[in-house]
Amino acid sequence: MGRVWILIAAIAAIAACQSVPEKSPPSGEAFRVIAYVAGWSMPAKVPADKLTHINFAFARIDEGGRVVFQDPKFDAALASLVALKQQQPALKVLVSVGGWQADGFSDAALSDSSRATFAESAVAFIHQHRIDGIDIDWEYPGQGVAGIKFRPEDKRNFTLLLKALRAALNAASDADGRCDDRYLLTIASADREYFEHTEMAKLHVYLDWFNVMAYDFFNSLTPTTGHHAGLYASKYAAPRDRNADKSIRQHLAAGIPSRKLVLGVAFYGRRFDGADPTHDGLNRPYQKYAGDPSYAELAEKFVGRDGFERHWDSRASAPFLWNATTRTFISYDDPESIGKKAAYARNKKLGGVMFWELSQDRNDELLDAIGARAK
Repeated sequence: MGRVWILIAAIAAIAACQSVPEKSPPSGEAFRVIAYVAGWSMPAKVPADKLTHINFAFARIDEGGRVVFQDPKFDAALASLVALKQQQPALKVLVSVGGWQADGFSDAALSDSSRATFAESAVAFIHQHRIDGIDIDWEYPGQGVAGIKFRPEDKRNFTLLLKALRAALNAASDADGRCDDRYLLTIASADREYFEHTEMAKLHVYLDWFNVMAYDFFNSLTPTTGHHAGLYASKYAAPRDRNADKSIRQHLAAGIPSRKLVLGVAFYGRRFDGADPTHDGLNRPYQKYAGDPSYAELAEKFVGRDGFERHWDSRASAPFLWNATTRTFISYDDPESIGKKAAYARNKKLGGVMFWELSQDRNDELLDAIGARAK
């Protein structure tokens, strides 16, 4: 008799939800503040009261095409984040699958059966860890810049993979009685070439939102220095150079609703040594790429110290550090630039602000800059 009542309850829950199985539900109006938290760099304290969502990084794809943690310590780290919901019930915790050099996506997306396996494993992973959804960070479909397997078919298969995930997550939401609190599906997206290898105008219907990676515009692969997370173009930027506003406009042009776009900001910098000193090293050739210091390190050891002077590019709404003696140029975000980005997201009616990643902040200075302009 007990089994009968369980079955009746399950059927009632599914009927009550009456979801549309292939598409995402309408996006909410609340302004999201989303933190990526890296499992290998867990902060001593997570200010959950200042966040709406946490994306825990990273799960990977195993040889069988299933979502797994490769590091056994990640289970406990994720559990500590889920436990924060006891004090902050509105907080949502997702797991991000993928990351730079994470392989397995092209194979997982390849066929109906492989997509079904991946989607089923994602639902099982959600249930196992009691989380609220999955974030897909495939870097990148149809491209091998990270040394991963890729195929021309990735373009179409990525859409089909997201469609399969949405159907599986909606079915799980129905079965679990989550009528108004559906399991979430998001992706980390990029600009320019990313659009050439994806069907952005089609796939957005399956997603709750996009975490737009509006950073890393200048890095070890670019021939010049520049604002790696600039909101707008600098005076000296080349026509093809990238910036956050240009990326958002490209997403909007694909027909993606503005509320589904979450603007990504950087809690770290990009350092270039031996830069040409013309206009204080901005948009100039350099000799050596020298790493990605965190904002905390920059604030404590670089800004205003040992010859490093902070400059503000009013056209780009971006700061940078310049050391004329060592000819070192460092691009980064600080409270002023992040405050302007939060205001931009509000003015453009975007869905919020996300950042990579929480442990790189100092005393919540950057996080508070988001909150100050996001209310």
